[in-house]
Amino acid sequence: MIEKKAAESLTIMTELVLPNDTNVFGNLMGGRLMYWMDIAAALAAQKHCNAPVVTASVDNISFENPIKLGNVVHIQAKVTRAFTSSMEVHMKVWGEDLKKQQKYKSNEAYYTFVALDDQNRPHPVPSLVAETDDEKRLFDGALRRRQLRLILGGKMKPDDAVELKALFFGE
Repeated sequence: MIEKKAAESLTIMTELVLPNDTNVFGNLMGGRLMYWMDIAAALAAQKHCNAPVVTASVDNISFENPIKLGNVVHIQAKVTRAFTSSMEVHMKVWGEDLKKQQKYKSNEAYYTFVALDDQNRPHPVPSLVAETDDEKRLFDGALRRRQLRLILGGKMKPDDAVELKALFFGE
């Protein structure tokens, strides 16, 4: 299977925060942002594997700064590592106040997607080539994040998480 560069999956999505997207405080609702993030991440994963994908997991999302009514949301999604049939996608989210010409970080997160074949079964994905220092850093950490996800999901025993154990115990 052909390798693909991380940059080839880059997806940038922009949305305007409208009244129906906000809570009673005039801030973008977290659920709406997560919905937009899921779309952006799915597009990045599909660009990488050229196949339909489904969301397998969403890592912790911490909201650093609220995005207000009338502001713009920018979501940047890129595949950080590909495994057998799954891909980790990293996202960065910024808000932008167009009146003040100010852009600010809202949050970042990791989503995991599984590629599907025509019978909706897991499908092999191309391996990923990380080129920049940031891409290499995210690629290197992806295996540890994956092991943590698998442990939390009950699909891996903590003793089998070699990368995580090495991080904490220097093995």
